[in-house]
Amino acid sequence: MHSVSIFGEFAHESGKKPHEPAQASYSGRMSVALENILAKAGLKVDATEFLTLVEDAARRLSPPNPDPSHYFSADQRAALTDVGLDLSPRREEEPDFRARTVAAHAVLAEGALSVAEAARTLGVDDSRIRHRLKEGRLTGWKDQGWRLPAWQFAGTGVLPGLEVVLRALPDDQPALVVAAFMSTPQPDLLINDQPATPRQWLLSGGDPEHVARLIATLGSPF
Repeated sequence: MHSVSIFGEFAHESGKKPHEPAQASYSGRMSVALENILAKAGLKVDATEFLTLVEDAARRLSPPNPDPSHYFSADQRAALTDVGLDLSPRREEEPDFRARTVAAHAVLAEGALSVAEAARTLGVDDSRIRHRLKEGRLTGWKDQGWRLPAWQFAGTGVLPGLEVVLRALPDDQPALVVAAFMSTPQPDLLINDQPATPRQWLLSGGDPEHVARLIATLGSPF
């Protein structure tokens, strides 16, 4: 889908038609390569669906004006520049810092459960899932219905200590930030003298209060 669009734009600008057999072969190889990567990562989605998720994430996460100075007043720009911050727009040769975020958001969205899927996983009615979301005993975001990130589930239940952790979670933290925290090794959570992710810590029977104290600091300046 995306490779066709790229070839089409190039052909329009050059006045030539793309070589259709070569295009199809290239597109096919790219799809197979992407599907192999997705399979190795344990993601149950085909290449076309995943690229659609990436496109949607890029549209949602890419600001309409990537110039950092756009978001500040003249006085704020002067103060930030004085302390050494670079507010100039990204140069063409610089890597786009948003790419990693867009990919991570697409993976998070692909692995998330709908209310019905979460209900089947836990063996409860859909209404019980919505009730838990309302009470803060499960977390998720709305995107044409609730989407519940997979990190909070374990087997046919929820992550041990989940409610303790969610009670400490600041309300303003995006789902992507929370998912990254839960899957990133923390130096304060040691298993066999090795930093463990909060999810690993909870699955191993670790005290959820330790994770709660860490997650409560998300978004706080250090």
